[in-house]
Amino acid sequence: MELREYGNTGMKVSTLGFGGSEIGSNVSKQDVETLLNTALDAGLNVIDTAECYGNSEELIGDVLSHRRDDYYLFTKCGHAAGVDGPDWDPKVLEQTIDRSLRRLKTEYVDVIHLHSCSEEVLRQGAVIEVLQRAKEAGKTRFIGYSGDTTDALYAIETGVFDSLETSLNIADQEAIDLTLPEARKRNMGVIAKRPIANAAWTFDTLSEDAYPFVYWRRLQELGYGFLTGNDVQSAVETALRFTLSTEGVDTAIVGTTKPNRWQQNADLVAKGALPQELYDEIRTRWKEIAGPDWTGRT
Repeated sequence: MELREYGNTGMKVSTLGFGGSEIGSNVSKQDVETLLNTALDAGLNVIDTAECYGNSEELIGDVLSHRRDDYYLFTKCGHAAGVDGPDWDPKVLEQTIDRSLRRLKTEYVDVIHLHSCSEEVLRQGAVIEVLQRAKEAGKTRFIGYSGDTTDALYAIETGVFDSLETSLNIADQEAIDLTLPEARKRNMGVIAKRPIANAAWTFDTLSEDAYPFVYWRRLQELGYGFLTGNDVQSAVETALRFTLSTEGVDTAIVGTTKPNRWQQNADLVAKGALPQELYDEIRTRWKEIAGPDWTGRT
């Protein structure tokens, strides 16, 4: 597994990370234990979760706390998710951070990200101060922002964050021009979320309220040739390698509930960068087709 420098943090992260959203519901502890330990044994060293991903944090804490030195642990905060009070309230934020540490069975995480926080809330400053105090108290080594569009751009431009987690894939490329150049200027670590566009092209049809619908609709218009046919694995390979070939991306987090899927993805990543000609074709097609409302998916 290739390791990349994660901005100015000193961390060297695996190019493939584990996204904890999918294990947060209807997945057995035994399956999660197999999935995560297999991933760590194969070289993955980034695990990303959030306060609002069901029981994801608790499962990670239960099955991996004994291996805490083997991986970098990221979580996200901002949503009350069961704590009394409104989202983004500073007191709620403090409580959810402490709750995350208890759930994860650790004294600290490596990065806490503000979870899709609006520019309006960021400008008020209180949520940033909560994260800074958490860092000073040793509850997190670094602080970050998770989100997209101009909200993410404002967060980057504050200069206070060490890490950016943002949507980037074949159906979501706004960040490549809008935020990644600014993040690179500040030597921030960058995580690409949704790196295979939720495999939205694999659905014949979707209702408008389905989670992958926006990407599905975009991909219908983009009409990438590599998505035609029945070779899903080859299409996933191209999509994943596209994301990791984008300058400034350090790691891409992929969620799965299937232990064998992790090794399949690891094998794809091991093939390295996408051929430049194919990468450029995907970028060119995006620039030709993408409308002004094709913004990053928060």
